[in-house]
Amino acid sequence: MFEQEIAPLFGSLALSAIAAALPLLLLFVLLGAFKVRAPFAALAALALSIVLAVVAWRMPPMQALSAAAEGVFYGLFPILWILANALWIYRLTVVTPWFEVFSRTIRSVSDDLRILSILIAFCFGALLESLAGFGAPVAISAAMLLAAGMAPLKAALVSLLANTAPVAFGALAAPVIALAGVTGLPLADIAAMTGRQTPFIAVLVPLILVFLVDGRRGLRQTWPVALAAGLVFGAAQFVTANFFAVELTDVVAAVLTIVAVLLMLRVWQPAELVGMNGAVEVGAVAVERPPAREVLMAVAPYAVVIAVFSIVQIPVIAQWLTVVGTVTFAWPGLDVVTAAGEPASAQTMHLDTLRATGTLLLLSGLITVALYRLASRTALRAYGATLHQLRWTIVTVTAVLGLSFVMNLSGQATSIGVALASAGGFFVVLSPIIGWIGVALTGSDTSSNVLFGPVQVAAAGQVGLPPVLMAAANSSAGVLGKMLSVQNLAVAAAAVGQPGSEGALLRKLLPWSLGLLALITVLIVLQSTPVLGWMVP
Repeated sequence: MFEQEIAPLFGSLALSAIAAALPLLLLFVLLGAFKVRAPFAALAALALSIVLAVVAWRMPPMQALSAAAEGVFYGLFPILWILANALWIYRLTVVTPWFEVFSRTIRSVSDDLRILSILIAFCFGALLESLAGFGAPVAISAAMLLAAGMAPLKAALVSLLANTAPVAFGALAAPVIALAGVTGLPLADIAAMTGRQTPFIAVLVPLILVFLVDGRRGLRQTWPVALAAGLVFGAAQFVTANFFAVELTDVVAAVLTIVAVLLMLRVWQPAELVGMNGAVEVGAVAVERPPAREVLMAVAPYAVVIAVFSIVQIPVIAQWLTVVGTVTFAWPGLDVVTAAGEPASAQTMHLDTLRATGTLLLLSGLITVALYRLASRTALRAYGATLHQLRWTIVTVTAVLGLSFVMNLSGQATSIGVALASAGGFFVVLSPIIGWIGVALTGSDTSSNVLFGPVQVAAAGQVGLPPVLMAAANSSAGVLGKMLSVQNLAVAAAAVGQPGSEGALLRKLLPWSLGLLALITVLIVLQSTPVLGWMVP
């Protein structure tokens, strides 16, 4: 049996916390200062955490390796199982003409770049984030806006800033699912809490987008549709995350927002039309709308995903899938107790095989293959291309999960958490900043949640703050750092044919990112007090 120690280095909590933070510091220095590729940086950090676990925290070597193996397994299933199948569904639309039909459908609504920024970057980008993620929403929406006549850097800016509100529930809620897995907190509680924070950001994002496109005139002329889009998206996020299916949060929010914007444009139009490169145009003709049948086929994959996930929410079916498909077992080679003498929860694995998000996505993909009448060879080739695209992501995610499990089970995360708790009540201000830094450096809300989720929960327990609030804060505030991540900046710059413009994009986005971070930090602080404490589940 291995018993965790909070201050193993000479009995000093400060020294122990500094040593425990070294793997995270190494990861960030390699990524930020030396521009080492994420997979290699993550592997180096994992190796250092194992060495520290054995040498400083005196964890038996085989248990340290077993903890890393458990993290790698959790990275593969359910996290990468979700990402691979979600991206496969998106790729099935790309290898058919239906993606172009969907693109033309959106552009047929209006030639006003301010309206298109809401429909393409905010709504369609959220739909892509819900399924694909990993830069796909930014790359595709930026390219579409560029094709519609928006200036290159402006298209990149709009796409990057729009890729905020949906990120916490992106890739069928992979970030919050990972957060629940590494913290041991109930997924329903984390999803509900996150769904009570991100909607406040969602309301503001469309308003910022039209301001970026057309300044004060854009805000003055299009605020009704921008505000409507933000309110519908935020309300849908709240309702779906709290009362429906967390995996479908962004899908439902994006679809409902698209419908709301389209309906509003039937009865309302801006006073002027801002077309290519910001020029005011009169009588411009939008792209011709495809026939209704083609539109239905273009949105079919998203409808299939919603239908499949809705069906499994039926109590009888959900209970049957849970009973038949749930596997719970103690991870072999681990016998860990916390400093309080209780068995560490992370050494017990809970797997929902049949009801797993990735499994349901695979089923949705198979239905899409049948609906599109794709040849098996084409579908398999698309899956192979998906895995090839994710090859380095697979290494990064599994290494980061391995790092998180080693830090958690060895006691390193607890040492950091107890040290951070020395900030007392001020930790509630530090918590969202930690999440923001994590996503800005790693480029992934999932990775940031895995790295810092256990730390946030450990510190919250020491300070007396609700653990679910601090865990959710890591994710909700973290999404505001994604627009600044090197990976996303590079994707956006490449998508608009402006490689090397990452620095310019960063300088323009930094004030917006910091401003939104300040707002959500105020919200989280209020949620930790009696003022908004009733919002915490």
